Amino acid sequence: MISKIIAEELITKVNKAIDNVDKIVIVAHIGPDGDAIGSSLALWHYLMTIDKEPVVIVPNPFPSFLSWMPGAECILDYENSKEKADELIADAELIFTLDFNTASRMGKMADTVINAPADKILVDHHLHPDTYAKIKVSYPEISSTSELIFRLICRMGDFSMINLACAECIYTGMMTDTGGFTYNSNNHEIYVIIAELIKLGVDKDAIYRKVFNTYSEDRLRLMGYCLFHKMKVYPEYKTALITLTLKELSQFNYVNGDSEGFVNIPLSIAGIDFSVFMREDTDKIKISFRSQGTFPSNKVAADLFHGGGHLNASGGESSTTLAVAVKKFEDALPDYKDFLE
Repeated sequence: MISKIIAEELITKVNKAIDNVDKIVIVAHIGPDGDAIGSSLALWHYLMTIDKEPVVIVPNPFPSFLSWMPGAECILDYENSKEKADELIADAELIFTLDFNTASRMGKMADTVINAPADKILVDHHLHPDTYAKIKVSYPEISSTSELIFRLICRMGDFSMINLACAECIYTGMMTDTGGFTYNSNNHEIYVIIAELIKLGVDKDAIYRKVFNTYSEDRLRLMGYCLFHKMKVYPEYKTALITLTLKELSQFNYVNGDSEGFVNIPLSIAGIDFSVFMREDTDKIKISFRSQGTFPSNKVAADLFHGGGHLNASGGESSTTLAVAVKKFEDALPDYKDFLE
């Protein structure tokens, strides 16, 4: 048994909203990760089993190590299929927005989604959700949006509608958003859910290999370069920082997803409780934060880089140069020393 975390009123509203429509669009955030794709495809599979007409649209391409997921080939990439995506969004009778809390996380498709006449349902586990959605299934205490999708389907009385493909997508999202169940994953109910997914046929070992053991040689060499040349340790603050420029990325034939997980690596160093990864993009600096124990990575993200997230896993961005972002981070480190254990 798992607890009934989602309010009964929300279950009723979501059930009614789905029952009254056929054409449903599912939207994930820009730079879609395992939980964004996992939760979106899980919902897609579920809606297919109850004879709806769902489509998943993402703002930009997702990493290749997620392309094996059942239904991934049907995902529409807004960046490369804008006209078709705009038409589907405009014609939608209901829109689910998954794994993000603010409209800006939809990137260039945000205005199209917000202005669409269809009702919106937000399903997410990040703090401070926007007000654009008519129905908000927002539970920051839950480890992943994929877990929320599992709970939502079950509470609607449709556990029997979770087929193997849906179960694999749920498990992938749960696994990736907890770093292989190494953070935000100490709730025993997570493992009750995993047990149910395994009963449905999920091979968790195979999924781990497909996600984490299928990288390119260039990605491995990039990782080595990061650790040897680009990792800076601040022992007095129990902190490490890794930075990468666009030029450096191009030297290793970088493709979307190649730096996935880099931010976690310094946490394996004894005495390091906070790790930051800054990656130069074409128009901004993308920043990932990870921490251990009680150090609030989300506070640093919010205070310094317009970001947020969970205690031990969060993100942000900067419109400055990489050098300016690094200096801002380093100058602020003393302000967070009291949070270190």
